[in-house]
Amino acid sequence: MTSEQIDPWGDNLISDYKQVAQHFGLEAFDTKLFPNPNRLMRRGIVFAGRDLKRISESIQKKKPFYVLTGVMPSSEKLHFGTKSVVENVKYFQEQGGETFVLVADLESAAARGVSVEEGRKRALQFHIPAYLALGLDIQKTHFYFQSENRTVTKLAFEAAQRITLNEFKGVYGNADPGRIMSAVTQIGDMIYPQERHAQPVPGIIPVGLDQEPHVRLCRDYLHKMEHTKRFMPISSMYHMFLPSMDGNAKMSKSNPKGNISIPDDIKNVEKVIKSAVTGGRKTAEEQRKLGAEIEKDMVYELLKQHLVESDHELQKIHDDYKSGKMLSGELKQIAVEKMTTFLKKFNEDMEMYRSKIDDVKFLTF
Repeated sequence: MTSEQIDPWGDNLISDYKQVAQHFGLEAFDTKLFPNPNRLMRRGIVFAGRDLKRISESIQKKKPFYVLTGVMPSSEKLHFGTKSVVENVKYFQEQGGETFVLVADLESAAARGVSVEEGRKRALQFHIPAYLALGLDIQKTHFYFQSENRTVTKLAFEAAQRITLNEFKGVYGNADPGRIMSAVTQIGDMIYPQERHAQPVPGIIPVGLDQEPHVRLCRDYLHKMEHTKRFMPISSMYHMFLPSMDGNAKMSKSNPKGNISIPDDIKNVEKVIKSAVTGGRKTAEEQRKLGAEIEKDMVYELLKQHLVESDHELQKIHDDYKSGKMLSGELKQIAVEKMTTFLKKFNEDMEMYRSKIDDVKFLTF
């Protein structure tokens, strides 16, 4: 994928993250900026951002800042990119960030064809319990529905008045009306916490690189509004995609042969992992002699990004596999066992939070 082809609505895989980051002027992620970096930060999965020092200073000086993400209630499944986002939101929540999670029921209706009523139902029954099961604190997370937040709608209309059609085409490559509405509504969401506090407040949006166009459009708009001193430019942080297990694209439900969802059937998980692209050699003898080409291995990437928390444990797996001490079948079995454990806990936690949905802190308007 070239730097010009970043598509928030597509499934393409980026081949050169460094090139894309340079093209859009993103700053390289520096783990030294943040205390106790999480797994994704430590392992280079989080690789770039914008205005990260502003958030770092807020954490160090214990000054107010916010972290925001969204729920797209178009499917009752999550992909692992969403898990990465939630884990990064959780990190900033633990560092003192005021946490907002919006349910994009308007955006889902405009861009995905899911009615507002159906989107709300899915969010309450699945997405909100799922985000809590992935680690967000039920007592410290503000949830709201786009359709109920008149302030977001007002902010979106204000943004629409100042963004030209050519600017929109320059960011997204097309000007589909539903996507225009989706994009300006996202601007309203990203700056809503500042309007809520009636003053500029630092805020960070952790996303996959495919969502960078939304952040860029928002920052361009805020640059135009700089003279009003009403808003502070938003910060952002980007993670790499988890490739499909067949190595063809970022993991997506549109490619079932290479996709693992959250939740998922254990038999399907085992089937996908067992048929995944690996860096193993043609024969066991050759593998023992030469070791694995670990950089080509989708199963190792899954372990690295999501399933092995301990750096020491991951390093041992890496060394054993790369040296030939471990075979591809053994690596796959480790992944199946760890994925089974993860999904079992996720399902248990999600059922618990479903029963606690009345305890969720919804903003009222």
